[in-house]
Amino acid sequence: MRIGVVTFPGSLDDRDAQRAIRLAGATPVALWHGEHDLHGVDALVLPGGFSYGDYLRAGAIASLSPIMAEVIDAANKGMPVLGICNGFQMLTEAHLLEGGLIRNEAGAFICRDQRLRIENTDTAWTNGFTADQEITIPLKNGEGGFIASEDTLARLEGEGRVIARYLDVNPNGSLNEIAGITNARGNVVGLMPHPEHAVEPGFGPDTVAAMRSGVDGLAFFTSVIERSLVNA
Repeated sequence: MRIGVVTFPGSLDDRDAQRAIRLAGATPVALWHGEHDLHGVDALVLPGGFSYGDYLRAGAIASLSPIMAEVIDAANKGMPVLGICNGFQMLTEAHLLEGGLIRNEAGAFICRDQRLRIENTDTAWTNGFTADQEITIPLKNGEGGFIASEDTLARLEGEGRVIARYLDVNPNGSLNEIAGITNARGNVVGLMPHPEHAVEPGFGPDTVAAMRSGVDGLAFFTSVIERSLVNA
């Protein structure tokens, strides 16, 4: 399986996402924001970072990059797309996901090991988890507060489209402790914490003392590979 990772000006975690894909057993394909070519990939990752310096709004300018026309078209045709942190912001700005992300409630950038509960295991990116599974992966953002209108929030909750929820602490003031959501089809997922930073022993959280030896994020990437095999 070939999974594309799009690099935008200001992307920080594109190489990390490529490494996570490789460790999961797929082939990462580097894609450039200025192209109109997805190079025949089977799935896409929009990585974290500060695309275009987060000017205007985080993810707003990146959502208008040339390659996003291809991303939107592919997503609407069913291709799995995962947006991580800044990538989640791009997906909301491109209207592939509902709601939006705003400045953290505390007004400061936050970096911490974050506990999550996986609530939807039917998506292309979460089917490798079990219902209500609790995981710990890194979180690092300045504009991670998820917001939506009352009607949108009720629809997301009612349709089971919240894929992950914050546990112990709501780090950025997200409504309903929402850490990630999916579209109705289940192929597009946005997640504010960073699963690509917890995919191999020695480089992810597993203790209360420090970020060490954790692989809780790996299932996001193996999930999409397993789903592709089932659908092959």
